[in-house]
Amino acid sequence: MPGPVTVIRNCAWAVTRADGETEHRYRQGVDVAFCDGTITHVGSAYAGQADAVIDGRRSMVMPGLVNIHCHSGDEPIAKGLFEDVGTAALWGNALYEFSALIDADADAKDACQIVMLADLLRSGVSSCLDIAGFHPHWLSLAAQSGIRAWLAPGFREAAWRMEGSHRLDFEWDMARGRARYEEALNLVDQAKAHPSGRLDGVVAPSQIETCSEALLQEAVAAARDRGARITIHGAQTMAEHEELLRRTGETAPQMMERLGLLGPDLIIGHCIFLDHHGWTRQRTRDDLARLARSGTNVAHCPVTFARSGMTLQTLGGYRRAGVNVGLGTDSYPFNMLEEMREALICSRVAAGSVFDLDTGTLFDIATTGGARALGREDIGRIAVGAKADLVLVDLDQPTMQPVHDPLRNLIHCAAERAVRDVFIDGQPVVRDHRVLTMDVEGAVRQLQDAQKRACRAAERGDPQRRPLAKLAPLSLPLSP
Repeated sequence: MPGPVTVIRNCAWAVTRADGETEHRYRQGVDVAFCDGTITHVGSAYAGQADAVIDGRRSMVMPGLVNIHCHSGDEPIAKGLFEDVGTAALWGNALYEFSALIDADADAKDACQIVMLADLLRSGVSSCLDIAGFHPHWLSLAAQSGIRAWLAPGFREAAWRMEGSHRLDFEWDMARGRARYEEALNLVDQAKAHPSGRLDGVVAPSQIETCSEALLQEAVAAARDRGARITIHGAQTMAEHEELLRRTGETAPQMMERLGLLGPDLIIGHCIFLDHHGWTRQRTRDDLARLARSGTNVAHCPVTFARSGMTLQTLGGYRRAGVNVGLGTDSYPFNMLEEMREALICSRVAAGSVFDLDTGTLFDIATTGGARALGREDIGRIAVGAKADLVLVDLDQPTMQPVHDPLRNLIHCAAERAVRDVFIDGQPVVRDHRVLTMDVEGAVRQLQDAQKRACRAAERGDPQRRPLAKLAPLSLPLSP
């Protein structure tokens, strides 16, 4: 017997994409009905059963955003530490020398995950791919949040080790890497079998340069045997790019092609430093065609790299080359709408042209682009038969006024301030800007102490034994 029917009636604006349509379209004055987690009506004058009615006259309804690359493990406690530092010898990137020092301890893992999920939900995300280390409540918290989650437990055989502030080395422990790999496969199987129906597992070799070629091939084969997606950080930094050249003479996509990794089930995290990028030594410009030909997907996360002065060149160019790109937040802020704004700006700056990327194409990247990367046609769009993953945007929010083009207002001006309600699988998870499914305030209260503990551990773990005042100096001097 069908469950209750909810109708959003007379929406001022709706962003829809029916079967057979190649782009999202605006519609005005439409009703959107859903039942049992599925959209059952998109059009005017819905006349069927209506157990709950939402007035849409001052709202825009749009599909939930699809985030295909984020990290819940420690990023929520890294705020305010390393935004102004980097390793000059590694092209200014802070990842290896600084960011790798921060990790949430066991007591903080739940709080970090809750804060990340809450921030994503409030910015209109209904689906996310979370790459993190396993902790006891990872699956249960993802299910409790109401989000549609692909959980990717990372594993690797080598750890990064910085020699002074000038050289990146690798410490290999094959046995430990193998054990983590087996744990990851077990977690993937648990996620795929989760009774919520909203969780899935992703096989995630952490970085292309920290896994042996044999493990990469075995992991991808295991994923394909399970029908699971695969994600791996590749072409994410110049340090990695140069390391692969030293080992193999190949770029990351070239190496992945040789190993048989490329394909429509693979999501490459970041994929910035390809053979066309101006920072690299290659002049062949073949990597984009290699990705497009194989159907491989790219997860683009502009904000965290822009903080280090780096950007993909150019997002519009990747699309024109035929590469499917989805968007991710990677690190803090876990704000998909801010990420979208930065993606648009960085692409235009890198291309030197306002025409490189427009708002409609960007919205497609953040919805159906991500859905395609996850192998789904029923998310990222509003259409009969699609999942009822819906976002209601408040058109009366001051930063949304005046309204000529509501998506431009949302992405360029309002961001999460205008996201009022979020439904996933037809269930409300955000109402009047408040997350309904988790104790967000309690989790936030835990972060300050968690960050202090992580900073003390970073001082102990720093090879140079630098105090926090040297590792993460304040942006302004502190008066006595």
